Amino acid sequence: MTAVTTKPGLDQIWQWLDAVPDPEIPVISLVDLGIIRDVVWQEDTLVVTVTPTYSGCPATSIINLDIDTALRGHGIAKLSLKTQLAPAWTTDWISDKGRAALENYGIAPPQPAGGPDRCPHCQGRNLEKLSQFGSTPCKAQWRCRDCLEPFDYFKCI
Repeated sequence: MTAVTTKPGLDQIWQWLDAVPDPEIPVISLVDLGIIRDVVWQEDTLVVTVTPTYSGCPATSIINLDIDTALRGHGIAKLSLKTQLAPAWTTDWISDKGRAALENYGIAPPQPAGGPDRCPHCQGRNLEKLSQFGSTPCKAQWRCRDCLEPFDYFKCI
């Protein structure tokens, strides 16, 4: 007798992917970061489409490995990871849950005005930019003049 296996539903797969953290900012999932663009079954192969935050992102290969490891760990045998560069990723794709996770972690989420509107530590609004570059290329370094704490600001892209 042959064992019957069923493909997991897409909702389940999205839940699994939502548990995969971004390697540079582990408090936000790849789903909440907005880089998982699509998940579809093509016959018996699961195809996951990923848009990197920017071309040349050093974490791209680790992200793909983490996706592969997570899904294979849930029994996905046939998996294809597809990179999609257009449309380019934008910080608009970060979910509300992801933005809240960034702020709770001490990183000011992207703001349309091009700079943080408040300190993620004390909520103060007396801020100054220290450097256009932070701990990663997608962040800038700011400081709150109220609590004197430095913090990363996730730049709008």
